Amino acid sequence: MRVSEVVVFIIYLIFMIAIGVYFFFKQKNGGEKTYFLGGREMGVWVTALSAGASDMSAWVLMGLPTSIYALGLGQCWIAIGLILGYALSWAFEAARLRSFSVVADDSITIPQFLTNRFKSSSRALQVICAVVFICAYTIYAASSVKACGTLFNTVIGMNPTVAMYLAAIIIISYTFLGGFSAVCWTDFFQGLLILGAMMMAPIFAVFMLDFANIDPLPGNYFDMFSSWKDIINGLAWGLGYFGMPHIIIRFMSIKDQKSIKKSAIIGVTWTGTLLLFAALVGIIGRVFLGFDEQINSNSLVFIAMVRKIFPGILSGLLLSAVLAASMSTADSQLLAAASAFASDVYKPLVRKGQSSDKEMLWAGRYVVLAIALLALMIASSPNAGSIMALVSNAWGVFGAAFGPTILLAIYWKRFNFRGAVAGIISGAVFDVLWLYGLSFTGIYELFPAFFFSTVVAVIVTLANDPPSKEVEELFDKAVSYTDPE
Repeated sequence: MRVSEVVVFIIYLIFMIAIGVYFFFKQKNGGEKTYFLGGREMGVWVTALSAGASDMSAWVLMGLPTSIYALGLGQCWIAIGLILGYALSWAFEAARLRSFSVVADDSITIPQFLTNRFKSSSRALQVICAVVFICAYTIYAASSVKACGTLFNTVIGMNPTVAMYLAAIIIISYTFLGGFSAVCWTDFFQGLLILGAMMMAPIFAVFMLDFANIDPLPGNYFDMFSSWKDIINGLAWGLGYFGMPHIIIRFMSIKDQKSIKKSAIIGVTWTGTLLLFAALVGIIGRVFLGFDEQINSNSLVFIAMVRKIFPGILSGLLLSAVLAASMSTADSQLLAAASAFASDVYKPLVRKGQSSDKEMLWAGRYVVLAIALLALMIASSPNAGSIMALVSNAWGVFGAAFGPTILLAIYWKRFNFRGAVAGIISGAVFDVLWLYGLSFTGIYELFPAFFFSTVVAVIVTLANDPPSKEVEELFDKAVSYTDPE
């Protein structure tokens, strides 16, 4: 154990909590919209880096590099698919989703937007979305908590279960207190830290390589085209961006339309650079460290590189990036799930619309606490699976359930409420069925489930009456919407 690393971790964690405390007092008189959407006041840089950091959880520092470290460049298709999907979501989804959410009664959550988009009095869609949110986000958040446990166990020898509890307490604290603003600002600082750490490790490792004593690599290690399944599965990851609620909610929070292009450039550049260096960590780590089954099984290639290269204080700072990646995703997931339950289930169904802003704010906070505890139970289970597996499962459900429906809602005027319900249910169910019944095919479940959801949504829409004139007018208004001067 390096004492200096522990000191850096403690300082870092205190800083994160301080941000939550700051926004708790700053926004103590704010309401539901302030807590869950930051009052739609997020600037260019905060929006861009927050969207990226909320996506790039610990798997991008631990899971993805270790997959490339162990299996070769075929795993780089995941990075390629992700950057393509992220860029396309900014290009074709961000502006329209923001406009539609404003026109659709100033919606502040994805389920609320979908219901308002069709001017429906039914709460079925909101309840279905909330159920999917809570189930998938609990699994997703578990991966982040598990990564924190692995980090503390590796670096300071702390019991991994105790470390998970500690990490959960920190994440809950600033999310519970500061809401969306605290989450975005912590993600902003964490995004900078993640990128800096990911860039430094492989660059320094190259200069320290002993080229005379490099272990030979498998013959097909550098072959990116050895498996068509690697290509299909990798590119399929990019489809997830169109339906990832904790990412696309950032599109809805952008301050104004003119900020979207700037945020897109910053966000895509940040994400592309990070994914490039994640691949380099895996490739150079294989050469620098040699193959070690312990590194592979525990997703430790980045951590092992940093600890071998850098002295205590600097390694502590760089390893804080793992904490940053874990927390920046877990906080966004907790808040998105809490907003879905509080705004889309508790307020309309339990309280029948009679809850005050203060009551809604505290209801959201209690849901954050409950989901975090469930995620902690999953992460601490010996049968939880790897960090990458947990992320893959949650990513697939979200992408298949919400991606097709969101795109159809903002681009297809004929789309109706029943089609949206069918799309979400069919995408989520088919994804899970493929995972548990057809995973032997080696095809990532998101790929077939995304297209199945699209087909079902279209068929059900065409089998039912067109939307009302009022709904069609809302669509036209959203397409031509411009911010008031």
